[in-house]
Amino acid sequence: MSVSTRLKAMQPTDIGIAGPSSLDMARAFRSIRADPLSFLTEVTERYGDVVSFPVPGPPALLVSDPDGARQVLQTSARHWGKQTVQYAALARVTGPGLLASSEPTWLEHRRLAAPAFHHQRLLAVGHQVGAAADAAVSGLRGAGPGTPMDVAALTHRIGLDAVGRALFSTDLSGHAQRLLDATSEAATLVVRLGRSVLPTATWAPTPTNVRLRATRRRLAAISADLIAERRRRGAHGDDLLGLLLASGLSDTQISDELVTMVIAGHETVAAALAWTLMLLAEDQPAQDRVRAELAGHDGPVSLLGHRETLPWTRAVVDEALRLYPPAWALSRRSTRDDVVAGHPVPAGTLVIVSPWLVHRRAETWADPLAFRPQRFLGAGATLPGYLPFGQGPRLCIGREFALGEMVVVLSRLLTAYRVDVPHGWSRPRPEAQVAVHPRGGMPLLVSPLA
Repeated sequence: MSVSTRLKAMQPTDIGIAGPSSLDMARAFRSIRADPLSFLTEVTERYGDVVSFPVPGPPALLVSDPDGARQVLQTSARHWGKQTVQYAALARVTGPGLLASSEPTWLEHRRLAAPAFHHQRLLAVGHQVGAAADAAVSGLRGAGPGTPMDVAALTHRIGLDAVGRALFSTDLSGHAQRLLDATSEAATLVVRLGRSVLPTATWAPTPTNVRLRATRRRLAAISADLIAERRRRGAHGDDLLGLLLASGLSDTQISDELVTMVIAGHETVAAALAWTLMLLAEDQPAQDRVRAELAGHDGPVSLLGHRETLPWTRAVVDEALRLYPPAWALSRRSTRDDVVAGHPVPAGTLVIVSPWLVHRRAETWADPLAFRPQRFLGAGATLPGYLPFGQGPRLCIGREFALGEMVVVLSRLLTAYRVDVPHGWSRPRPEAQVAVHPRGGMPLLVSPLA
């Protein structure tokens, strides 16, 4: 019997894949919303690499098998789109920007943004990222040995400044607090809306919808200020904002792309850096090796080429992204009948791929919960089941920028300061927002080296 024939004989949710019952989901409702990472881990441990959730209509599957994830995100990607609740929630903040757009418009968005992430451009803006890191590090002057500090707050400031300098060729200090407050509010609301398999009416005057509309207006106003300032200069420039202004897009479309880049580029890198500093604070030999490698590096650290010039530092970054991938869940919906991890599925099937789970799969990674940067020495970030930036044609356009920013920031911070864990240390719980953030911040001890 062909796959198509088998699918037609099925009821929408009768696909022979185990998973929690409707009663199980109802009982776990509060815990799912409070801690989705723990819930996804538990159902995977109980039901395996492919889990079916009880929803009306086409199936909803959690796929942790690396081959199944690669098929959905890469091999058959043209048949799996972003018409999901999660991306619909994101689009309510970013508009139809690059991150949330679906076929066929996303390719046009990507072509418009691609020149801003070209290698030549990244080489040119490396010093701007370094300047953002230097500005934050200079604010630590006067700190004595073992000064308590929330490094998550520090990396958020650096991330926002770096986005402003590198993508918009401007210091966003005049808008920084407004932008930070608005993006943080937006992230909270996107997560609240996106944690449902079923859509919520956008017109309903619920508290979340009212707050979301207000936040969207704030983000649009800040973007409008940035656009107006650039237009007053009379020159577009060759950064992302300049490229968008020269593209013929409307101000509303430009605003959508700016909001997308600020949220995607600021949230993810800031969270990843906080977890990286935590892992290095827990592993002083690894931190000392980073510092020694940086001391032997000739010249300023670039946004590119660090796998060859700073292999250990880059391996630390790769391993931190394996353990704490900022994008903890990727969702896709099939546009035709397909087979996922050996299971025939009908058109309309929702698949959730969680890098958090794929990266911690014991069948793929030896001692998966251990921090071992040496995994990535020599092999590079091409190991099976490694997808901190997604896979396939929708691979994050800012991947090289994000990786380079992390290496540059670490080079500035760790050559001047040591980070340690405080007495009685216990790790903050990971909190699944737009990115995986440490709940309550990341309290570490910072000590000057000289």
